[in-house]
Amino acid sequence: MRTVLSRLPDPFSAIIRRMLFFCLAVLPATAWASDPAMTFQTLQTRLIEDSGASFTAEQIRRIYNNPGVSFDIKGVASYFQHQEHKLNYDQFLSPDAIEKATRYMRTHYADLMKAEIDYGVDKEVITAIMLVETRLGTYVGDRSVLSILSTMAALEDKSFRDWFWEQIPGKNRISRDEYEKKAAKKAQWAFQELKAFIQYFEKEGMNPYDIAGSYAGALGIAQFMPSNILILGEDGNQDGSVNLFQHADAIASIANYLRHYGWKPGISREAAEKVVYHYNHSSYYVKTVLNITEKLKS
Repeated sequence: MRTVLSRLPDPFSAIIRRMLFFCLAVLPATAWASDPAMTFQTLQTRLIEDSGASFTAEQIRRIYNNPGVSFDIKGVASYFQHQEHKLNYDQFLSPDAIEKATRYMRTHYADLMKAEIDYGVDKEVITAIMLVETRLGTYVGDRSVLSILSTMAALEDKSFRDWFWEQIPGKNRISRDEYEKKAAKKAQWAFQELKAFIQYFEKEGMNPYDIAGSYAGALGIAQFMPSNILILGEDGNQDGSVNLFQHADAIASIANYLRHYGWKPGISREAAEKVVYHYNHSSYYVKTVLNITEKLKS
Protein backbone atom coordinates (compact mmCIF):
# COMPACT_ATOMS: atom_id res chain seq x y z
CA MET A 1 0.00 0.00 0.00
CA ARG A 2 2.88 2.37 0.77
CA THR A 3 4.34 1.71 -2.67
CA VAL A 4 1.04 2.49 -4.41
CA LEU A 5 0.43 5.63 -2.37
CA SER A 6 3.97 6.85 -2.93
CA ARG A 7 3.37 6.85 -6.69
CA LEU A 8 0.28 9.02 -6.43
CA PRO A 9 0.32 12.83 -6.29
CA ASP A 10 0.14 14.12 -2.72
CA PRO A 11 -3.52 15.31 -2.95
CA PHE A 12 -4.68 11.89 -4.18
CA SER A 13 -2.71 9.94 -1.58
CA ALA A 14 -4.13 12.15 1.17
CA ILE A 15 -7.66 11.49 -0.07
CA ILE A 16 -7.09 7.72 -0.16
CA ARG A 17 -5.64 7.77 3.32
CA ARG A 18 -8.71 9.59 4.60
CA MET A 19 -10.97 7.08 2.87
CA LEU A 20 -9.09 4.15 4.40
CA PHE A 21 -9.26 5.72 7.83
CA PHE A 22 -13.01 6.26 7.44
CA CYS A 23 -13.59 2.66 6.36
CA LEU A 24 -11.65 1.27 9.30
CA ALA A 25 -13.58 3.49 11.66
CA VAL A 26 -16.93 2.35 10.27
CA LEU A 27 -16.23 -1.38 10.06
CA PRO A 28 -16.32 -2.07 13.82
CA ALA A 29 -19.83 -0.59 14.15
CA THR A 30 -21.08 -2.83 11.35
CA ALA A 31 -19.41 -5.84 12.93
CA TRP A 32 -20.82 -5.00 16.35
CA ALA A 33 -24.32 -5.02 14.94
CA SER A 34 -24.00 -8.34 13.13
CA ASP A 35 -21.28 -10.59 14.57
CA PRO A 36 -21.16 -11.29 18.34
CA ALA A 37 -17.78 -13.02 18.03
CA MET A 38 -16.24 -9.87 16.50
CA THR A 39 -18.26 -7.66 18.82
CA PHE A 40 -16.56 -9.08 21.85
CA GLN A 41 -13.11 -9.70 20.32
CA THR A 42 -11.33 -7.22 22.59
CA LEU A 43 -13.26 -8.50 25.58
CA GLN A 44 -12.25 -12.09 24.80
CA THR A 45 -8.59 -11.06 24.69
CA ARG A 46 -8.92 -9.40 28.08
CA LEU A 47 -10.52 -12.51 29.56
CA ILE A 48 -7.81 -14.78 28.15
CA GLU A 49 -4.97 -12.53 29.28
CA ASP A 50 -6.38 -11.87 32.77
CA SER A 51 -3.81 -13.43 35.10
CA GLY A 52 -6.29 -14.00 37.90
CA ALA A 53 -8.92 -15.84 35.87
CA SER A 54 -6.94 -18.71 34.29
CA PHE A 55 -9.27 -18.99 31.31
CA THR A 56 -7.92 -20.76 28.24
CA ALA A 57 -8.23 -19.29 24.76
CA GLU A 58 -10.22 -22.34 23.65
CA GLN A 59 -12.60 -21.94 26.56
CA ILE A 60 -13.34 -18.28 25.87
CA ARG A 61 -13.61 -18.72 22.10
CA ARG A 62 -16.05 -21.58 22.64
CA ILE A 63 -18.26 -19.43 24.86
CA TYR A 64 -18.38 -16.47 22.47
CA ASN A 65 -18.51 -18.35 19.18
CA ASN A 66 -22.18 -19.04 19.76
CA PRO A 67 -25.35 -17.20 18.68
CA GLY A 68 -26.56 -17.45 22.27
CA VAL A 69 -24.44 -14.45 23.25
CA SER A 70 -25.12 -11.07 21.68
CA PHE A 71 -25.46 -7.37 22.30
CA ASP A 72 -28.07 -6.42 24.83
CA ILE A 73 -28.49 -2.79 23.90
CA LYS A 74 -31.90 -2.36 25.51
CA GLY A 75 -30.88 -3.88 28.85
CA VAL A 76 -27.58 -2.03 29.24
CA ALA A 77 -28.96 1.25 27.88
CA SER A 78 -31.31 1.43 30.86
CA TYR A 79 -28.28 2.20 33.03
CA PHE A 80 -27.76 5.42 31.13
CA GLN A 81 -31.28 6.78 31.06
CA HIS A 82 -33.00 9.01 33.56
CA GLN A 83 -35.39 6.92 35.65
CA GLU A 84 -38.80 8.56 35.71
CA HIS A 85 -40.40 6.10 38.07
CA LYS A 86 -39.58 3.99 41.09
CA LEU A 87 -40.67 0.50 41.98
CA ASN A 88 -43.85 0.53 44.00
CA TYR A 89 -42.64 -1.32 47.08
CA ASP A 90 -46.02 -0.88 48.78
CA GLN A 91 -47.42 -3.60 46.54
CA PHE A 92 -45.45 -6.17 48.56
CA LEU A 93 -47.24 -5.15 51.75
CA SER A 94 -50.73 -5.70 50.38
CA PRO A 95 -52.91 -8.40 51.98
CA ASP A 96 -52.68 -10.47 48.79
CA ALA A 97 -48.86 -10.35 48.73
CA ILE A 98 -48.61 -11.24 52.42
CA GLU A 99 -50.99 -14.15 51.90
CA LYS A 100 -48.84 -15.46 49.04
CA ALA A 101 -45.76 -15.17 51.22
CA THR A 102 -47.52 -17.04 54.02
CA ARG A 103 -48.46 -19.85 51.63
CA TYR A 104 -44.88 -19.94 50.38
CA MET A 105 -43.65 -20.41 53.94
CA ARG A 106 -45.99 -23.33 54.41
CA THR A 107 -44.92 -24.93 51.13
CA HIS A 108 -41.19 -24.53 51.83
CA TYR A 109 -41.38 -24.86 55.60
CA ALA A 110 -38.72 -27.59 55.87
CA ASP A 111 -36.11 -25.66 53.87
CA LEU A 112 -36.87 -22.40 55.66
CA MET A 113 -36.66 -23.99 59.11
CA LYS A 114 -33.40 -25.72 58.21
CA ALA A 115 -31.94 -22.40 57.11
CA GLU A 116 -33.16 -20.71 60.30
CA ILE A 117 -31.51 -23.41 62.44
CA ASP A 118 -28.28 -23.69 60.41
CA TYR A 119 -27.66 -19.99 59.85
CA GLY A 120 -29.58 -18.27 62.63
CA VAL A 121 -31.60 -16.21 60.16
CA ASP A 122 -35.34 -15.76 60.58
CA LYS A 123 -37.37 -17.62 57.96
CA GLU A 124 -39.65 -14.59 57.65
CA VAL A 125 -36.88 -12.25 56.47
CA ILE A 126 -35.69 -14.84 53.95
CA THR A 127 -39.22 -15.05 52.57
CA ALA A 128 -39.59 -11.27 52.57
CA ILE A 129 -36.47 -10.83 50.45
CA MET A 130 -37.66 -13.45 47.97
CA LEU A 131 -41.04 -11.75 47.74
CA VAL A 132 -39.51 -8.38 46.86
CA GLU A 133 -36.71 -9.71 44.65
CA THR A 134 -38.59 -12.16 42.44
CA ARG A 135 -42.16 -12.42 43.73
CA LEU A 136 -41.21 -15.68 45.41
CA GLY A 137 -39.50 -17.04 42.34
CA THR A 138 -42.27 -16.32 39.84
CA TYR A 139 -40.26 -13.64 38.03
CA VAL A 140 -36.47 -14.00 37.90
CA GLY A 141 -35.78 -11.70 34.93
CA ASP A 142 -35.65 -12.20 31.19
CA ARG A 143 -32.26 -10.80 30.14
CA SER A 144 -29.37 -13.06 29.14
CA VAL A 145 -26.88 -12.68 31.99
CA LEU A 146 -23.97 -13.51 29.69
CA SER A 147 -25.04 -10.92 27.10
CA ILE A 148 -25.75 -8.24 29.71
CA LEU A 149 -22.39 -8.57 31.47
CA SER A 150 -20.47 -8.95 28.21
CA THR A 151 -22.07 -5.86 26.68
CA MET A 152 -21.44 -3.81 29.78
CA ALA A 153 -17.84 -5.02 30.15
CA ALA A 154 -17.18 -4.19 26.48
CA LEU A 155 -17.78 -0.51 27.30
CA GLU A 156 -14.16 -0.44 28.43
CA ASP A 157 -13.30 -0.09 24.73
CA LYS A 158 -13.62 3.59 23.75
CA SER A 159 -14.68 2.99 20.14
CA PHE A 160 -17.41 0.65 21.34
CA ARG A 161 -18.39 3.12 24.06
CA ASP A 162 -18.73 5.90 21.49
CA TRP A 163 -20.86 3.70 19.26
CA PHE A 164 -23.05 2.55 22.16
CA TRP A 165 -23.75 6.15 23.16
CA GLU A 166 -25.54 6.62 19.86
CA GLN A 167 -27.74 3.57 20.53
CA ILE A 168 -29.22 5.01 23.74
CA PRO A 169 -32.58 6.73 23.12
CA GLY A 170 -31.88 10.45 23.17
CA LYS A 171 -35.05 11.45 24.97
CA ASN A 172 -34.14 10.02 28.38
CA ARG A 173 -30.38 9.84 27.95
CA ILE A 174 -28.11 11.22 30.67
CA SER A 175 -25.43 13.75 29.71
CA ARG A 176 -22.36 12.61 27.79
CA ASP A 177 -20.07 13.42 30.73
CA GLU A 178 -22.27 11.41 33.09
CA TYR A 179 -22.33 8.58 30.58
CA GLU A 180 -18.54 8.46 30.24
CA LYS A 181 -18.00 8.35 34.00
CA LYS A 182 -20.71 5.80 34.63
CA ALA A 183 -19.74 3.63 31.66
CA ALA A 184 -16.11 3.44 32.77
CA LYS A 185 -17.12 2.45 36.29
CA LYS A 186 -19.76 -0.08 35.17
CA ALA A 187 -17.41 -1.63 32.61
CA GLN A 188 -14.82 -2.45 35.27
CA TRP A 189 -17.48 -3.80 37.62
CA ALA A 190 -19.12 -5.88 34.89
CA PHE A 191 -15.79 -7.39 33.82
CA GLN A 192 -15.27 -8.74 37.35
CA GLU A 193 -18.84 -10.07 37.46
CA LEU A 194 -18.42 -11.61 34.01
CA LYS A 195 -15.33 -13.51 35.14
CA ALA A 196 -17.23 -14.77 38.19
CA PHE A 197 -20.17 -15.79 36.01
CA ILE A 198 -17.95 -17.80 33.67
CA GLN A 199 -16.30 -19.49 36.63
CA TYR A 200 -19.72 -20.28 38.07
CA PHE A 201 -21.40 -21.84 35.04
CA GLU A 202 -18.26 -23.72 34.03
CA LYS A 203 -17.90 -25.13 37.55
CA GLU A 204 -21.56 -26.15 37.72
CA GLY A 205 -21.74 -27.41 34.13
CA MET A 206 -24.62 -25.06 33.33
CA ASN A 207 -25.59 -23.77 29.89
CA PRO A 208 -24.82 -20.02 30.09
CA TYR A 209 -27.13 -19.18 27.18
CA ASP A 210 -30.13 -20.43 29.14
CA ILE A 211 -29.44 -18.36 32.27
CA ALA A 212 -31.67 -15.30 32.43
CA GLY A 213 -31.67 -12.58 35.03
CA SER A 214 -32.11 -8.87 35.62
CA TYR A 215 -30.72 -6.07 33.46
CA ALA A 216 -27.97 -5.78 36.09
CA GLY A 217 -26.92 -9.41 35.71
CA ALA A 218 -28.43 -10.65 38.99
CA LEU A 219 -29.83 -14.16 38.72
CA GLY A 220 -31.95 -16.80 40.37
CA ILE A 221 -34.74 -16.65 42.91
CA ALA A 222 -32.36 -14.88 45.28
CA GLN A 223 -31.10 -12.44 42.60
CA PHE A 224 -27.43 -12.87 43.48
CA MET A 225 -24.66 -11.32 41.42
CA PRO A 226 -22.23 -13.99 40.17
CA SER A 227 -19.41 -12.90 42.50
CA ASN A 228 -21.72 -13.40 45.48
CA ILE A 229 -22.72 -16.86 44.27
CA LEU A 230 -19.07 -17.95 44.25
CA ILE A 231 -18.53 -16.70 47.81
CA LEU A 232 -21.90 -17.04 49.54
CA GLY A 233 -23.98 -19.41 47.40
CA GLU A 234 -25.10 -22.55 49.26
CA ASP A 235 -26.15 -26.04 48.23
CA GLY A 236 -29.36 -26.10 50.25
CA ASN A 237 -30.71 -29.39 48.92
CA GLN A 238 -27.33 -31.14 49.11
CA ASP A 239 -27.38 -32.32 45.51
CA GLY A 240 -23.77 -31.35 44.88
CA SER A 241 -24.38 -28.06 43.06
CA VAL A 242 -25.40 -24.48 43.80
CA ASN A 243 -28.39 -23.59 41.65
CA LEU A 244 -30.16 -20.43 42.73
CA PHE A 245 -33.12 -21.25 40.50
CA GLN A 246 -33.94 -24.00 43.02
CA HIS A 247 -35.81 -22.86 46.13
CA ALA A 248 -33.74 -24.83 48.65
CA ASP A 249 -30.46 -23.39 47.35
CA ALA A 250 -31.89 -19.87 47.12
CA ILE A 251 -33.21 -20.04 50.69
CA ALA A 252 -29.91 -21.30 52.10
CA SER A 253 -27.92 -18.76 50.10
CA ILE A 254 -29.98 -15.80 51.33
CA ALA A 255 -29.57 -17.05 54.89
CA ASN A 256 -25.82 -17.39 54.43
CA TYR A 257 -25.62 -13.92 52.87
CA LEU A 258 -27.48 -12.28 55.76
CA ARG A 259 -25.44 -14.17 58.38
CA HIS A 260 -22.25 -13.09 56.60
CA TYR A 261 -23.23 -9.45 57.02
CA GLY A 262 -24.17 -9.78 60.68
CA TRP A 263 -27.68 -11.19 61.08
CA LYS A 264 -28.12 -12.97 64.41
CA PRO A 265 -31.09 -14.46 66.26
CA GLY A 266 -32.96 -11.74 68.12
CA ILE A 267 -31.30 -8.96 66.09
CA SER A 268 -32.62 -5.45 66.73
CA ARG A 269 -34.52 -3.51 64.05
CA GLU A 270 -31.68 -1.01 63.76
CA ALA A 271 -29.05 -3.72 63.28
CA ALA A 272 -31.33 -5.62 60.88
CA GLU A 273 -31.64 -2.54 58.69
CA LYS A 274 -27.85 -2.35 58.33
CA VAL A 275 -27.65 -6.02 57.36
CA VAL A 276 -30.45 -5.90 54.77
CA TYR A 277 -28.96 -2.73 53.31
CA HIS A 278 -26.09 -4.87 52.02
CA TYR A 279 -28.61 -6.78 49.91
CA ASN A 280 -29.97 -3.63 48.27
CA HIS A 281 -28.64 -0.13 48.90
CA SER A 282 -32.07 1.41 49.20
CA SER A 283 -33.59 2.52 52.48
CA TYR A 284 -37.06 2.08 50.94
CA TYR A 285 -36.20 -1.53 50.05
CA VAL A 286 -34.83 -2.20 53.54
CA LYS A 287 -37.89 -0.83 55.32
CA THR A 288 -40.21 -2.79 53.03
CA VAL A 289 -38.39 -6.09 53.64
CA LEU A 290 -38.43 -5.62 57.40
CA ASN A 291 -42.08 -4.51 57.43
CA ILE A 292 -43.00 -7.65 55.49
CA THR A 293 -40.97 -9.68 58.00
CA GLU A 294 -42.98 -8.23 60.87
CA LYS A 295 -46.28 -8.95 59.13
CA LEU A 296 -45.26 -12.56 58.51
CA LYS A 297 -44.39 -12.95 62.19
CA SER A 298 -47.64 -11.48 63.45
